[in-house]
Amino acid sequence: MAAVNPRDRSMAMADNVVATYYYPPMEVAAAELGQTAGSKLDDDGRNKRTGTMWTASSHIITAVIGSGVLSLGWAIAQLGWVAGPAVMLLFSLVTYFTSSLLADCYRSGDQSTGKRNYTYMDAVNANLSGIKVQICGVLQYANIVGVAIGYTIAASTSMLAIKRANCFHGNGHADPCKLSSVPYMIIFGVAQVFFSQIPDFDQISWLSMLAAAMSFTYSSIGLGLGIVQVIANGGVKGSLTGISIGTVTPMQKVWRSTQAFGDIAFAYSYSLILIEIQDTIRAPPPSESTVMKRATMVSVAVTTVFYMLCGCMGYAAFGDAAPGNLLTGFGFYEPFWLLDVANAAIVVHLVGAYQVYCQPLFAFVEKWAAKRWPESTFVTGEVEVPLFRTYKVNMFRATWRTAFVVATTVVSMMLPFFNDVVGFLGALGFWPLTVYFPVEMYVVQKKVPKWSTQWVCLQMLSLGCLAISLAAAAGSIAGIKSDLKVYHPFKS
Repeated sequence: MAAVNPRDRSMAMADNVVATYYYPPMEVAAAELGQTAGSKLDDDGRNKRTGTMWTASSHIITAVIGSGVLSLGWAIAQLGWVAGPAVMLLFSLVTYFTSSLLADCYRSGDQSTGKRNYTYMDAVNANLSGIKVQICGVLQYANIVGVAIGYTIAASTSMLAIKRANCFHGNGHADPCKLSSVPYMIIFGVAQVFFSQIPDFDQISWLSMLAAAMSFTYSSIGLGLGIVQVIANGGVKGSLTGISIGTVTPMQKVWRSTQAFGDIAFAYSYSLILIEIQDTIRAPPPSESTVMKRATMVSVAVTTVFYMLCGCMGYAAFGDAAPGNLLTGFGFYEPFWLLDVANAAIVVHLVGAYQVYCQPLFAFVEKWAAKRWPESTFVTGEVEVPLFRTYKVNMFRATWRTAFVVATTVVSMMLPFFNDVVGFLGALGFWPLTVYFPVEMYVVQKKVPKWSTQWVCLQMLSLGCLAISLAAAAGSIAGIKSDLKVYHPFKS
């Protein structure tokens, strides 16, 4: 029998580890499992996917109805009763339309039998190639890092709100109850270190569904408290044009309005992980793109209804004084227990949302490392946990993911600007990942003739969204500069 080259054996080991942990779902050649296992495999030789419209919807809702919903009252306050809801509806329509274009790019060619693109970058590589693939990768993964930072800030804000509410309740309203958000960011980071060891999307469905349920919980509480506040006020606050000149300067009005665009864009942003979510859907019939479009329609419709209710009710309750975080606007007094429940639900939701967003980045880095160092036992080996012998830990995965969580937590402690960070993240990721790449890939895949009516309309949509993203980024940067003037690191 011919000898096996040690390097070939190492390469095979690396491929197996990549298949099992780093490039979900698990990739196994049909020949390795024998003919009897054929029914357990999809058309690409990987274990059968089991996702449905409902699991895909839960992933989307977990990703979408995040901390962004809490800033929508503030965003509408900057734009007013006319422009605020109109902009929100516009973003929902654009997100649904471009997500439908992106869903068609999961397979190259036939939507039921064509070659699968497992990640957003794979889809870009299959349709556009060249430098655009690198640009897409940088933007996608930079945005994921930004989302992780934003969610850490939001989670600590909610934990801090719980602590302050209990402080006021126990010590009286005269107690200033001054607290730092830093310890709570550390607590959130520690929790993420453990949850980040879940290998892939297929194994976080339970966490995603729990997080989606939590999002409805705190959104409903915010909505209910907003209704009560409106009744207590004796009417609806706000104006047709939003926060008035005088309350803010004309320049502040401009910057805050553009920042509001970024906040709303962030509230709808999930396209950067759409392909990865679609890769969990079971094989045709119906095609994955058909199921994903249904999931997108359900998710965007549900989130838009919640956004309209929470955002508009937040503005109706507080008017120009609408807070950046809706729940903090109701104070830290009675009913303190209800606000505690809402903020606790936010924290649980953000734990799941953090994982949904970060899984593509985790998988990308680990796949690259396994290909780069196939002979390294640190990268490709497994260690059994003594207390749980059935659970095997890959040391590179444990080290890298822990380092990522620590890094994002430290950055969060340095830059705790919730609204401005949210707005900048929305601006950074909205145009390229939600609009430009889906439009360009669709044009190539469907061979849309240049200068045809469809082509011109798609390009006009892309250019319009580019202008919105640039304006939103400028507004958020202006807000961050203003925050830095009174900012003390690690003391916020």
